[in-house]
Amino acid sequence: MTATPKFAHVVLQTNRVAEMRDWYRTVLGADVVYENPGMCFLTFDEEHHRIALVGSPAEPWVERTPFTVGLQHSAFTFPSLETLLEKFDDLRAAGIEPQVPIQHGVTTSLYYRDPDGNTVELQIDNFAQPEDATAYMTGAEYGADPVGPSFDPRKMAEALRAGTSPAELTTRSWAVHAGPPYAEPMARLFAPA
Repeated sequence: MTATPKFAHVVLQTNRVAEMRDWYRTVLGADVVYENPGMCFLTFDEEHHRIALVGSPAEPWVERTPFTVGLQHSAFTFPSLETLLEKFDDLRAAGIEPQVPIQHGVTTSLYYRDPDGNTVELQIDNFAQPEDATAYMTGAEYGADPVGPSFDPRKMAEALRAGTSPAELTTRSWAVHAGPPYAEPMARLFAPA
């Protein structure tokens, strides 16, 4: 029997180790495990490090473009809609705005860009059980539109504070009814920073 691996960490090459360190500490609440002038290791859970930032040993790295082949984004799951929207408010107060919020149906997601232009998704799972999420993803609504509409996280936070249930707020119908801020969320997601 073959063992199933567990995701360990991601390593990002950067010309801005300190700036990237500060951004990931702010966005993920990460702690520095080890750092020297050319690299930094960060964690935010039980793993010894989840993100490593590595500076160039010689010439600066070539900056990425939106059209570079490679990893499109990394995603981080929050435990509840309340905690995701608290993080949204905290990041707004720190001057960090989402590039695009998307109600995928299976997740409620806020996409950000780090200082190097890497896309980082902060999300919640909209289904308590993985099999329910899988069933949604194989259903008609997801099949017709696997991306979903954009939504306004400020309106969502206001509605949550006013007593609207997370179950209602994490539907595509709520996002559409509330008035999506962006007509083409995928175009915004893949647009240059």
